[in-house]
Amino acid sequence: MHRKLGCWHRSADLAHDTFMRLLAREEAPSILEPRAFLTTVAQRVLANHWRRDKLEQAYLEALASRPPELVPSAEERAILLETLQEISELLDGLPVAVKRAFLMAQLEGMSQTEIAAALKISVTTVKRHLVRAGTQCYFAMAVA
Repeated sequence: MHRKLGCWHRSADLAHDTFMRLLAREEAPSILEPRAFLTTVAQRVLANHWRRDKLEQAYLEALASRPPELVPSAEERAILLETLQEISELLDGLPVAVKRAFLMAQLEGMSQTEIAAALKISVTTVKRHLVRAGTQCYFAMAVA
């Protein structure tokens, strides 16, 4: 991980996350190739790290465009980033258009008609996208 990240501290944190992910499992997996298995889990943790960094960077850029008096406190930013990460994980695996429609509706408060116009799709397709994203979130939360 250090070769990919270039930082001993971050790579140690991600190695810790990798082992915590394995220890948190309900039942121990039967592992035929422990090194390959650990490498796969570590790569997934690293991919999640990069996705989280990209999300955080986009959030910080959005904050930079706000007037100073509307910028949330450090604690509020941390909570918002954690919430955004949870939403991102819930929507993981959905097509981009479905995610965008869902986020436009939930975060920006856009109507289905406005979303359809912005994405250049029909209102019926927007409804399907919203149902699909909502269903994915509901069942993902029910499992957790």
